[in-house]
Amino acid sequence: MFEMFQLPFMVQAFIAACVTGILLSYMGVHVVGRGIVFVDLALGQISSLGVAFAVFIGTGITSIPLIFTLVGALLMSFISISDKRLKQEAIIGILYAFASALTVLLISKTPHGDSDIQEVLFGNILSTSWEQINLIGIVFGAIALMQLVFFKKFFSLTKSFENGEITSIGIFNIWNFLFYISIGLAIVFAVKINGVIPVFSFLIIPAVSAILLTKNNAKVFIISFIISILASFFGLNFSFHYDFPAGSSIVAVLGGIFILASIFKLIRGLFISKAAK
Repeated sequence: MFEMFQLPFMVQAFIAACVTGILLSYMGVHVVGRGIVFVDLALGQISSLGVAFAVFIGTGITSIPLIFTLVGALLMSFISISDKRLKQEAIIGILYAFASALTVLLISKTPHGDSDIQEVLFGNILSTSWEQINLIGIVFGAIALMQLVFFKKFFSLTKSFENGEITSIGIFNIWNFLFYISIGLAIVFAVKINGVIPVFSFLIIPAVSAILLTKNNAKVFIISFIISILASFFGLNFSFHYDFPAGSSIVAVLGGIFILASIFKLIRGLFISKAAK
């Protein structure tokens, strides 16, 4: 089971998956609580659009995706809907679809269009270098430190969204702005390694699975971290032993964990209802 760690590139892939997975799963608890699940897909796709645009013009492969993502995060932090017939998710979903279309249009003009689209979606985590790991370690460490220091502020804001008190937040809220900037930075660096779909999966599946397993807020975060680490390990193991793409394997394992959590929730609910009778 641990044979893969004999290969340096598998060790690097596992470390990269764990680092990105743990922070994204933490952010995911906030994303799910706020009901803005599409925000990750949208920002991830905007980051990919930045990469496609940089490749198309032949410059700015690092700076342009970062600028695109931060501008997208800034704009999303200002989204405020007063019409009860509309939800924030609908607007973010439109941005995702628009960014996806533009990305495909630009990539279609590159020499390796199909393979480039595949890498945008699922990344190439097995090619992760120590330089990339050091970079995401610094960036993610800074984001984690800010989230830890101001945890009460961010968590209180998330609770406001959960309780439907978003009208009291106003058009601009500094903590809401910092949250979107944090998730924007996390996504732009994570997408480079993992791809859009694995990043979305790390952000959403551990958080949702943990919520299904416990109602305790602290335990939700801890279980999310554990799920991310387990999915990274077993996903890469599956990829290593059966020669499947690493990104897709990690997503498949995360999906399996979600199914198990759902079954556990269902069975526990049946036992509780029977006990109540």
